[in-house]
Amino acid sequence: MTQPIAWPNPKRALVAILRGVRPDEAEGIVGALIETGFELIEVPLNSPEPFVSIEKVAARFGKDALIGAGTVLTSEDCARVADCGGRLMVSPNVDADVLSMAVARGMVTMPGVFTPTEAFLALRCGASALKYFPASVLGPSGIAAQMAVLPRGVVVGAVGGVSDKNLADYGKAGVRAFGLGSSLYRPGMSADEVRATARASVQAYDQAMA
Repeated sequence: MTQPIAWPNPKRALVAILRGVRPDEAEGIVGALIETGFELIEVPLNSPEPFVSIEKVAARFGKDALIGAGTVLTSEDCARVADCGGRLMVSPNVDADVLSMAVARGMVTMPGVFTPTEAFLALRCGASALKYFPASVLGPSGIAAQMAVLPRGVVVGAVGGVSDKNLADYGKAGVRAFGLGSSLYRPGMSADEVRATARASVQAYDQAMA
């Protein structure tokens, strides 16, 4: 059996969620993020021509960052992401077939969970890390309560309603990974605008983890 891939050890466990990014702008925006200190990049599959963006970004920045896809709902899409050079698979749910494909293709995985049942199922299916989503509903205390029963050392991420404004609250609860969406990038933003929001996020992360 293929062994699951462990969560990497980036300087900052910040996942940039680029929902809505277009292929013609993806490289500029990802370049700005990497310059600012991001090492984990996710292009959700409900973005325009996502596989084109992933292939372009992975080819250019694959040595500098972990590039992949979010909102991965089928094993076929997971395989296609890997074929495009993507090495990160993020999903909003736990799907054993998707996780099995990702593990077989050597991808880092972060499936979405909301309950202890889902969290333990995800780990049994080979998840590299857990994505508590939507984090804004559970809040830091809700996630912390679940972390008390999880195996020691499990990487827990908070996604959904997380921004530079409340990142520290989740950090105090023990969360060490964060997915940043609309607070970091919204469709239509320029690379310079993303660079500014990325700096704010990096600063907030560094302060929270100090």
